[in-house]
Amino acid sequence: MKYFCKLNVVSIIYALMVFAPLELIFNIYRITRLTNWGIGMVNFMICVTLIIEVIGGTILIFFLTKKWLDGRKAKFWTVILWVPYFILFIYVFASLFPMTDGGDSPNPVIGLLALVGLIAYPFYILILNFVSMTNEDNRV
Repeated sequence: MKYFCKLNVVSIIYALMVFAPLELIFNIYRITRLTNWGIGMVNFMICVTLIIEVIGGTILIFFLTKKWLDGRKAKFWTVILWVPYFILFIYVFASLFPMTDGGDSPNPVIGLLALVGLIAYPFYILILNFVSMTNEDNRV
């Protein structure tokens, strides 16, 4: 049961790692309107935030996977388990912060880029799981 909880916590972190950047990118115009910053400044701040999150999140998830999910191939379930949490986060965020201003809606190209990123994200998770495997994991 402890392993199941650890597996779900790692999956939640994976979902948060993709949820936060997508929401920041989708809400550029909203952030600009609420903070009275220029779009260039908001884009710069989002880029800095994304770089920090990707580097820090990758390191965190690498060590958590190595420490908590070691020795079992069940850690590959994280490739699928992050999806329900991601959908839950999107639903909760959209319910708590609905779009009230039509000018806040993102460009259609952002959705296309998000789809490409969401399709590539499971491969990122697989690569992290393979890299975090030790020699003991390869034994039968």
